[in-house]
Amino acid sequence: MYTMKQTCKKVGMTYEALKFYCNEGLVPNVRRDLNNRRVFDENDVLWITSLTCLKNLGMSIKDMKAYIDLCMQGQSTIPERKTILNELKESLQKKWTTCGKASTTLIISSSFMMMCFPEKQNTIVT
Repeated sequence: MYTMKQTCKKVGMTYEALKFYCNEGLVPNVRRDLNNRRVFDENDVLWITSLTCLKNLGMSIKDMKAYIDLCMQGQSTIPERKTILNELKESLQKKWTTCGKASTTLIISSSFMMMCFPEKQNTIVT
């Protein structure tokens, strides 16, 4: 079993964030020790790592709650969960494309600015 602090270190999350996730019900069935402090096992650590991944991919807390509710309902919700993850993937792919275009535009603009104003090269983003 791991303490909050140990779990935070394992998953790369702040203490406050883990406490928030627990209070919001994102980590179901959290156990407590004799002093009423939260404790986590390896399955909890994997669960929290998955939450961190979903958050890093841009999923909102509200959507994470809905996704977790589906997880808690069991295997019958796998198709619905798959749909949610596919929609998230598509959204990320669109953002990636947009970022790629923006990056290209920035490079072209910077090159143009350096050609037009060579005396300002040190102040132009490259």
